[in-house]
Amino acid sequence: MALLEVENLFLSFGGLHVIKDLSFTVEEGSIASLIGPNGAGKTSVFNCLTGFYKPTDGKIVFAQQDITRKKPHKITQHGMARTFQNLRLFKSMTVLENVMSGMHCRTSAGPIGSVLRTASQQAEEATVTEFCEKCLDFVGILDEKNRVASNLAYGHQRRVEWARALATQPKILLFDEPAAGLNYDEKQQLIQLIKRIRDELGITILLIEHDMGLVMKVSERITVIDYGQKIAQGNAEEVQNNQKVIEAYLGKEEEEVA
Repeated sequence: MALLEVENLFLSFGGLHVIKDLSFTVEEGSIASLIGPNGAGKTSVFNCLTGFYKPTDGKIVFAQQDITRKKPHKITQHGMARTFQNLRLFKSMTVLENVMSGMHCRTSAGPIGSVLRTASQQAEEATVTEFCEKCLDFVGILDEKNRVASNLAYGHQRRVEWARALATQPKILLFDEPAAGLNYDEKQQLIQLIKRIRDELGITILLIEHDMGLVMKVSERITVIDYGQKIAQGNAEEVQNNQKVIEAYLGKEEEEVA
């Protein structure tokens, strides 16, 4: 069953068409990828899915609800989380505080309860802390929970962002180039983490990534776009052997002039 359906999506800025009549689905419980050359429109698609951009036309259905023009926080509440290509941590806050910020959409204590430190607020805070520590443990950095985020190595800062996304309790997690800046060993660990998120937590994955080795190792279905349009869809082998995909990445050879 499709958890996410993108139907005839268009996005334009002035006269520039960034996304053109794009349709694809992501099956519940799958690991899917959206790939394409630089400037193909991948992050713009993510921004439409998560409410940061409003599509010019088309429809986005998530968990059987139309979310096409919902605000980002409403989409997060509905069960869609994302990470960003560039880190967006609260650098002066601790690792645990960063992850706890991700659970804001799931908490109910109001400002009065927070100020007065009511029993219900304290109980909720304890629950949030426990869950966020589990998220940090899942990504392998629980021992860093009390450190200021900016003092962590880059690879561990990435893990803080992943844990924060998990803290929103998503049905689907959108990874925007999670391997950017990681070394070889960290990328191998990322591959295993992505699989564990799906297999152990039951979270569907949609991935944007330039590292084709990583994409081919984890993806069950791949959608390829170029200039905002879908040019191919299939499994890793089908996509690798698709002539349109080869031309999009490598360029089309010019015919030799006799």
